Amino acid sequence: MFDGQSILITGGTGSFGKQYTKTLLANYKPKKIIIFSRDELKQFEMQQEYSDSCMRYFIGDVRDSERLMQAMKGVDYVIHAAAMKQVPAAEYNPMECIKTNINGAENVIRAAIANDVKKVIALSTDKAANPVNLYGATKLCSDKLFVAANNMVGGEVPRFAVVRYGNVVGSRGSVVPFFRKLLAEGKTSLPITDYRMTRFWITLQQGVDFVIKNFSRMKGGEIFVPKIPSVTMLDLAKAIAPEIATEEIGIRPGEKLHEKMCPRDDSYRTVEFEDHYVISPAINFHDDEVNYLSNNLGEQGKPVEQGFSYDSGTNDWFLDVAETQALLQEAGA
Repeated sequence: MFDGQSILITGGTGSFGKQYTKTLLANYKPKKIIIFSRDELKQFEMQQEYSDSCMRYFIGDVRDSERLMQAMKGVDYVIHAAAMKQVPAAEYNPMECIKTNINGAENVIRAAIANDVKKVIALSTDKAANPVNLYGATKLCSDKLFVAANNMVGGEVPRFAVVRYGNVVGSRGSVVPFFRKLLAEGKTSLPITDYRMTRFWITLQQGVDFVIKNFSRMKGGEIFVPKIPSVTMLDLAKAIAPEIATEEIGIRPGEKLHEKMCPRDDSYRTVEFEDHYVISPAINFHDDEVNYLSNNLGEQGKPVEQGFSYDSGTNDWFLDVAETQALLQEAGA
């Protein structure tokens, strides 16, 4: 699909963008891979690692619609990974979060339409399902924008879809490197906000592979959710440092005890496939006969039961300490 094509990644210098670039270069022969981000230092560092002739580096911010319009000229596929993601920072700087996560999403959509991009996939988060913090609320709004964007183009291109998944093992700013840092500093205990807390976990490569496959699966308007395991934060701490004590410090503002990826209220439009779920659009598109019980790869799904919820606390796939250790090793975290 990506051979001879031009791909743009917003927020491309982040953990996801770098791994996506690595995967594209290893498995395809793209015409161009455009890394669009605002941090010149991170772009410089990434150029030292990825300097293939197809690589292009654009300094720009998703808040800047004109720069996005310019960067997307001749682009075939877009992955929108840029976002303000830290929950406490979003709570403290709400307008900045809105400008990046909501206004930025609108700018990506308008630039993609203006440049006749073929397909766009936006990355979401489990925090967008029944959000209790501003980050989740802005990503839910972003999800709605990308789904509804299919109506703006009717039956034409681009087609827009969303990928929603849980915490990425070892990603920048996540709990695993935070725990590692504390241990390196000689701390004698690890802080756990609540011993009952659970989270969905996925490796970076699994997330990249899921996005790549969904470019082939998508019809437009779907929210794709992978079936992935849950881990308790206590077991995660034990997997990282079995001999170190833990300390329960209380849930931070904006945190949930458990995360959802398919809310109960969306069960009437949720379809289960072998390795993932699809939340179909709540609105009718130009073609109200789109059948989301199958995808463009010919995979067949079935409606979930009414009242179904995909929740990290009630997930039927939990990792124990040993399995968590194996996942950390697989992810290089």
